[in-house]
Amino acid sequence: MEEFWIMFCGESGCSEPGGNPCIYDFKFLKDPSACINHLLFICIDVLLLIMILFTILKKSSQKPSQGLIQVPNYSKLQLVSAIANGSLGLIHLFSGIWLLEDNLRKTQTVFPLDWWILEFIQGFTWLLVGFTISLQLKQLPRTWLHMFSVVFFLVSGILCVLSLFYSINNTKLSLKVVLDVLSFPGIILLLLCIYKESKYRDTEREKNGSIYTSLKEETDKVDSVSYIALFSKAGLFSRMSFWWMNPLMKRGKGKTLQEEDVPKLGEADQAESCYFLFLDQLNRQKQKEPSSQPSVLMTIIMCHWKEILISGLFALLKVITLSCGPLLLNSFILVAEGHESFKYEGYVLAISLVLTKIIESLSQRQWYFRTRLIGIKVRSLLIAAIYKKQLRLSNAARLLHSGGEIMNYVNVDAIRIGEFPYWFHQTWTTSVQLCIALVVLFRAVGLATFASLAVIVLTVLCNTPLAKLQHKFQRKLMVAQDERLKATSEALVSMKVLKLYAWETNFRNAIERLRDVELTRLSVVQLRKSYSNFLFWASPVLVSAASFGACYLLNVPLHANNVFTFVATLRLVQDPIRTIPDVIGVVIQAKVAFARIVKFLEAPELRSENPQRGFIDNMRGSILINSANFSWEDNISKSTLRNINLEVRPGRKVAICGEVGSGKSTLLAAILREVPITGGTIEVHGKFAYVSQTAWIQTGTIRENILFGAAMDAEKYQETLHRSSLVKDLELFPHGDLTEIGERGVNLSGGQKQRIQLARALYQNTDIYLLDDPCSAVDAHTATNLFNDYIMEGLAGKTVLLVTHQVDFLPAFDSVLLMSNGEIIEAAPYHHLLSSSQEFQDLVNAHKETAGSDKLVNVTSSNRHSNTVTEISKIDMGNQLDTSQGSQLIKKEEREKGDRGFKPHLQYLTQNKGYIYFSVASISHLIFTIGQIFQNLWMASSVDNPYVSTLQLIAVYLLIGFISACFLFIRSLVVVAMSIRTSKSLFLQLLDSLFRAPLSFYDSTPLGRILSRLSSDLSTVDLDVPFGLIFAVGATTTCYSNLAVIAAITWQVLFISVPMLYIAFRLQRYYYATAKELMRMNGTTKSFVANHLAESIAGVVTIRAFAEEDRFFAKNLDLIDVNASPYFHTYAANEWLMLRLETISAVVFASAALCMVILPPGTFNSGFIGMALSYGLSLNSSLVFAIQNQCTLANQIISVERLNQYMHIPSEAPEVIEGNRPPTNWPAKGKVELHDLKIRYQPDSPLVLRGITCTFEGGHKIGVVGRTGSGKSTLIGALFRLVEPAGGKIVVDGIDICSIGLHDLRSRFGIIPQDPTLFNGTVRYNLDPLSHHSDQDIWEVLGKCQLREVVEEKEEGLDSSVVEAGANWSMGQRQLFCLGRALLRRSRILVLDEATASIDNATDLILQKTIRGEFADCTVITVAHRIPTVMDCTKVLAIHEGELVEYDEPINLMKREESLFGQLVKEYWSHLQSAESH
Repeated sequence: MEEFWIMFCGESGCSEPGGNPCIYDFKFLKDPSACINHLLFICIDVLLLIMILFTILKKSSQKPSQGLIQVPNYSKLQLVSAIANGSLGLIHLFSGIWLLEDNLRKTQTVFPLDWWILEFIQGFTWLLVGFTISLQLKQLPRTWLHMFSVVFFLVSGILCVLSLFYSINNTKLSLKVVLDVLSFPGIILLLLCIYKESKYRDTEREKNGSIYTSLKEETDKVDSVSYIALFSKAGLFSRMSFWWMNPLMKRGKGKTLQEEDVPKLGEADQAESCYFLFLDQLNRQKQKEPSSQPSVLMTIIMCHWKEILISGLFALLKVITLSCGPLLLNSFILVAEGHESFKYEGYVLAISLVLTKIIESLSQRQWYFRTRLIGIKVRSLLIAAIYKKQLRLSNAARLLHSGGEIMNYVNVDAIRIGEFPYWFHQTWTTSVQLCIALVVLFRAVGLATFASLAVIVLTVLCNTPLAKLQHKFQRKLMVAQDERLKATSEALVSMKVLKLYAWETNFRNAIERLRDVELTRLSVVQLRKSYSNFLFWASPVLVSAASFGACYLLNVPLHANNVFTFVATLRLVQDPIRTIPDVIGVVIQAKVAFARIVKFLEAPELRSENPQRGFIDNMRGSILINSANFSWEDNISKSTLRNINLEVRPGRKVAICGEVGSGKSTLLAAILREVPITGGTIEVHGKFAYVSQTAWIQTGTIRENILFGAAMDAEKYQETLHRSSLVKDLELFPHGDLTEIGERGVNLSGGQKQRIQLARALYQNTDIYLLDDPCSAVDAHTATNLFNDYIMEGLAGKTVLLVTHQVDFLPAFDSVLLMSNGEIIEAAPYHHLLSSSQEFQDLVNAHKETAGSDKLVNVTSSNRHSNTVTEISKIDMGNQLDTSQGSQLIKKEEREKGDRGFKPHLQYLTQNKGYIYFSVASISHLIFTIGQIFQNLWMASSVDNPYVSTLQLIAVYLLIGFISACFLFIRSLVVVAMSIRTSKSLFLQLLDSLFRAPLSFYDSTPLGRILSRLSSDLSTVDLDVPFGLIFAVGATTTCYSNLAVIAAITWQVLFISVPMLYIAFRLQRYYYATAKELMRMNGTTKSFVANHLAESIAGVVTIRAFAEEDRFFAKNLDLIDVNASPYFHTYAANEWLMLRLETISAVVFASAALCMVILPPGTFNSGFIGMALSYGLSLNSSLVFAIQNQCTLANQIISVERLNQYMHIPSEAPEVIEGNRPPTNWPAKGKVELHDLKIRYQPDSPLVLRGITCTFEGGHKIGVVGRTGSGKSTLIGALFRLVEPAGGKIVVDGIDICSIGLHDLRSRFGIIPQDPTLFNGTVRYNLDPLSHHSDQDIWEVLGKCQLREVVEEKEEGLDSSVVEAGANWSMGQRQLFCLGRALLRRSRILVLDEATASIDNATDLILQKTIRGEFADCTVITVAHRIPTVMDCTKVLAIHEGELVEYDEPINLMKREESLFGQLVKEYWSHLQSAESH
């Protein structure tokens, strides 16, 4: 140290005559020429210089290059200030040169340095003040200006006062004194400039304000516009101190935050920028190495290498400053023992300790925050990439990656990878920290360090095989999670069918079995994790055991300074060591997740190349297929369509017909390029519109579904509604076309869904229309209207390919394709086919047999009304725009509000007596912490005690350590037990609640909301919450114990620490107000992303057909940003809090250190000083660790809150009422009586059925008819109690169905539902999921429902696979499966809900015969659109607008004037005639 002072000050620079050189004394402070003051002012000037230079560089990098050169205009005051301060600077510089020259002349060296360096640096500072600050005022941010002016004012003021005092006292005057005094007026000039500039800016703002006052209300509405991207606009000081978060924190404290209050992300952080940067980088990699597949990981790293590097530098700075602590502590103890190197060394050390703490805090906050930001960007780009990929996924790949799995990639895997960058630097900083620690330890305990090293290496080695196992089990856990989610999502999508068949219990049990497998794997993963945790938490005990043992053997002397340097180093390293298992866990999870996502991203895509899909005008709308073969599996040997030759010229209308499973829908898919072509050629010219057989409707308004991204054209829109026969329906909806439709169109009838699809296709006005049997779900009258208005008139001049089973329409088409077994047998006009093809004749005759029964002809020939369409009343677009959202079906997702305290924690802990386990774990941890304190107390009190031998000292120390480690082990095991029990209980309750929920819950809740809870929230509860809870308790205990130790040793600190703790507590409360809402918002916005993805997966064929991929992708990017913003601000708020808390802990620590310096020597035993400071050094990290864990837990516990929202859904009636079970043979007769039946869907909605009274006799065949939306399906729902009656009752064989359990009711009825649903599994499982029947029975039933041949052709027979939603079976075949289920169940009451809508006439005829034969003595209730289906019924029930209009035998009804049934029959007949006459 002495050499430095001599170099800097010279021999007599700061010493008194005869005194020690350079001992700092307060009297030197009064002398501005003292060397030590020079050093102080040099430091201050250097800091100021750096700040000024940084601001200038920052401004120059931000300034855009402008074409025009602007001439700046400076005020006189600015010029005077610049000249005055600049001149001062120049004089200082010349003075410095002169002094340096003088040195060189006298001593031939540059030493002493103090005078000339000071002059040089002051010269530069004043020059910069003069020429940049004075002249660049307008460009500089106001905060910086204010800060500079205050700092400069203080520095020059102090200098001026000191110089004046000195010259008065010593009656000396030097150039230095004159310059110091003159600097003050220079600064006053600068202050005046700044004040004037501020005034000018304020008046400018007022001016602008007055210009825009008219827009004031608008801005109030969107208060958050000024508020966009706070972070990206923030300056350096604001970013370092997280000052930019203040407006949001203030807002969150003042009110409950809403989505519009959260600032948007900056452009560079948005999903679009991230994704396109990723693509750009990927393309570059491909260009470099065209032969190999570029690595996705490397590409992501290349995208963000700058941010990774900067955050890495902050991480390194944090490690270095952290490691300085023990070295300073060592010096501190030596000072306390009276070994000072120089006077006031204690003060210098105390200040150094605090400074290192502050730098450590700033760098750590920046490190964490920047890595979180990288994580968010990576997550956004991965979700975008997954979404983009699923839009292009081939059909073969779709079988490998089901919808549920793709949801998991987004909801679980992408989030896990997004967490990884935060942990990335921990992988190497821990090693660096350990190396530095070992060096410090070597200085403290010499060779004994190698014992510590050996233990650390052993600990890591023990963990290596564990990490490999963890990786393996993590992968298995993910697979189990996928399986469970797949089964759950399938059950939730098909909940209506499960309820109708009374299969909920069976499916619930299957999901529970999958969950048990998942929990078994989870327990293995958690046990490995807790073992790993124990190993690393206990490692400090093992390290100290080995080191002190080695000290004893090697006779290394133990004193307070080296022992507590050792303890302090160990305490500092123990936090990073404890995070090693977390780091390993996160790396493993990220690795598994990444592998899964990369596998998905590399899955095969549809071959989109179609050079012939051109737009040559004369070819527009033509289709040319030449000797083409198509295969779903992209396999030449397994062709789905063979030898297809087809030429469709522009404007032609082609009908495609054939029996079930003949390949009609596949032909349309082939034209859309959905099916890979394995031979031949296909040319398509023009744009498509496509209407799928299963309607795909988006969540949103009816209008949004019809416009489908196109601009609104009122006239065209009205015409579209009219041609699609939607006008009447819209009048019935509460908000007209602005009515919100539920997910998959749940609140629409089948016919309405199809007509909305048709309207969507017509509005797009394309060249080629591919319609896949759209008329099957509507009644005859609507079908005729659609045929005439839509197909013949609306699509006049367009190319149309229509798949249909309705032979009536065929004569009107230019050409008819007859398909069978994947081939086009014939293609010719209707009459030509009729005369030449036997198969076609059979098809038409089958239709005549069903349609033209004599009963029909007799009545209808007498008088046929011409069918006129009533005039449309224009829907007034205006009055609907402002409809209230009050009665909309789809409710906005609810989230909890405000601080709910410990309520969610208790909800978690009360599951399955979790609180007992939690208490045991907490007490164990407390004992462990107390054990650690006792260990150090023993060391502090006995280390310098001559009566305690070294062996005794070490033995007691280790004994306490090992006992406390045992409690740590107990804690680890108990946490795993708690996690498995609570997870199991929570899931069972959630599943039970979902399966018992009424159908209305599924109608108003999008599936994405439920799935995001069952995937990401449940994953958080399984993996993170249990450890989060115990770590929060553990870290908080450690933090308070640190404070307690400091306070106990230096009780004087309490005067500062108590108010500081109060401030910390208040800060935390202030933080929670905002952070909780941000986290909840993150949950709800996550559902938006999940919902949109689920919908896009379901409608991907339609999206591709309309070429709307870009619009859907853009919406996805937007939703990702909406979700990323609260997520980003949650972490920013976290760092905001941490920085302030760390500042508080630095103040407490500084006061403790100063206490020890100020109080007279000997007040404290050096051992206790060592102990207090070693605890003080880790106070910062322990406080951060505590708050971090509390905040992490607060974020994680929101998942429990979200699960809890769906754990208490009001449930349906009980499944079984024990005291009131029906007889085993009920219903024996099948007599159904309706007494004044009233039904409404919501308590406040209008009645859908308005008092229906009638009786269906046992064994009768009842037909239910009525126009679309009249309430036919609602009546069926009431029979199965999907909706409870609002009045009246239904009595079956003398038992009121509302008096028995739902399972007893539904399991006794048979139904063939409107939407045929198949489940993932086998043919056997789909017909008989409860395994009640033998294979022989099943084969027999397959024979009866025309499926035996198809199933026999497949190699596996009854074990043939059925993929998700039965996608590998045609729509007609799916309906035949449903018939098979009904035949197997053999109920006395069978309900057919438009069951034959998707079946060709020939098959329909066979089915009707089968039903008549098999259910001859049963009551059969048929809801039908095809009138012939109900012609041979015993009685027909006609419903109109929810009221019973007539109920009698069909023949009697047709004779009656004004009969609704008669009218429907006439419409059907006229529709037949008009079709034939076309």
